[in-house]
Amino acid sequence: MISTNDFKTGLSVELDGDAYVVVDFQHVKPGKGSAFVRAKMRNTRTGATIERTFNAGEKLPKAHLDRREMQYLYHDGTYYVFMDNENYEQSLLTDEQIADGKNWLIENMNVSILLYKGDILGVDLPGQVELEVIETEPGIKGDTASGGNKPATLQTGAVVRVPFFINAGDRIRVNTKNGEYIERC
Repeated sequence: MISTNDFKTGLSVELDGDAYVVVDFQHVKPGKGSAFVRAKMRNTRTGATIERTFNAGEKLPKAHLDRREMQYLYHDGTYYVFMDNENYEQSLLTDEQIADGKNWLIENMNVSILLYKGDILGVDLPGQVELEVIETEPGIKGDTASGGNKPATLQTGAVVRVPFFINAGDRIRVNTKNGEYIERC
């Protein structure tokens, strides 16, 4: 059990049968009446954010979220297939479970899968990935340092903005959190 007095950002608690992660919280001590905790929490299953007020010292059960290392195998058109690196069992994930991660998944990539009570909640990708540029406009000679950018389609189908000197066939590093170009590899 976790006391609301011990709330921290990133703490996972169980509420109404679902796991929630504390996004933001505030301890309030009004001049009159008892203290309370106002918390903003994100549902790990649906991604919805709620705001709740708790009495100070109220106890909530801790949600035990498990992370399991899995390898992405392939996409069959409907499901994304992952293999557990420990027991080699395969798991099927939907577009909703993958969310924006599908833009950065490449075959044989190891990722961390988030589980709650045996149910897969989603994929935790590495902070950056290295991908090949499949299609982009050719660079303009002498315009390599102007600071502009152009769209480039990557091997996963994602489109990112890259500097003018990047060409088709180049490998680039991309931030998976915001989808921005980092560097050429």
